[in-house]
Amino acid sequence: MSGPWGAAGPARQGWLWGAAALLALGALLGAWRWAGPRRRRRLQRVGTVLRLFVYPVKSCRGVSVRRAQVTPMGLRSGELRDRFWLVIREDGHMVTARQEPRLVLISADCDDGHLVLEAGDMERISVPVKLPKTNPVRNCRVFGQDIQGRDCGDEVAQWITTFLNSEPCRLVHFEPSMIPRKSKDTIALFRNTDEVAYPDCSPVLIISEASMDDLNTRLEKKAKIQNFRPNIFVTDCNAFEEDTWEDILIGDVEMKGTVCCGRCILTTVNPDTGVIDRKEPLETLKSYRLCDPSEKHIYKTSPLFGKYFAVDKTGTIQVGDPVYKMVWE
Repeated sequence: MSGPWGAAGPARQGWLWGAAALLALGALLGAWRWAGPRRRRRLQRVGTVLRLFVYPVKSCRGVSVRRAQVTPMGLRSGELRDRFWLVIREDGHMVTARQEPRLVLISADCDDGHLVLEAGDMERISVPVKLPKTNPVRNCRVFGQDIQGRDCGDEVAQWITTFLNSEPCRLVHFEPSMIPRKSKDTIALFRNTDEVAYPDCSPVLIISEASMDDLNTRLEKKAKIQNFRPNIFVTDCNAFEEDTWEDILIGDVEMKGTVCCGRCILTTVNPDTGVIDRKEPLETLKSYRLCDPSEKHIYKTSPLFGKYFAVDKTGTIQVGDPVYKMVWE
């Protein structure tokens, strides 16, 4: 055979290819040895799921569930999706228990493809989860951001208005084809991929039982977890330990801690009576749960209680699941 390698060309060429492959393999193994230990994930158990809550209608009563899917936009249990329904004024502005505290007395559940609402002496009412396309899509305002919702009809609008004894209200539903809000447009520390329908800003809120117990030792009248409306209520950890969690694993779900939850007057609405106090437990929280001065640009004067999490890996969680902190070494 002729060529630049002469008669021994193919053998020599094969030897060179083999040497190159060995060198490349050695480099890869060296890189693995160097990077491997630094990227190893260690799980440290930090708690146990005590309760799970889904809040179908923003500011209305939550539903306690044993098991839930965790989607990129929050908890889901069957047709119940967290804060996928919203009460609005006729001009599209959201209505929450900050303005209409009696909203917390409305129970919401799903049955046979319908959202079912109950409150006080009112006759229960239901609306289909999948609304007719003839129902108008309304432009809504949630914390200054635009988002759509399909109107649930006049009957339920009149029902809510009558119960609240307020100016006219409507109920709207967020549909999968609609564009969600970006969490970072409310709090800049969220990522561009973190999105919500009608929650304040985050797909998931976690609070610990120990934090609740700590607060209640300081209050004359004990607060309930319903004052704070978390999605995941955790036990078997220290008070406010959840503030320190960054990457966590529950079931097969991975979540990333973003910021603590700055609290407002909604926490002062009595979940049993629908009466707003405007003082407790908020004033007590302000006495010992204000942020570090370096974080005032985030929280201002709001006391911190609970932590917001974004979803990195979807899956299923249930009551009794261990909560693990993921430590990268």
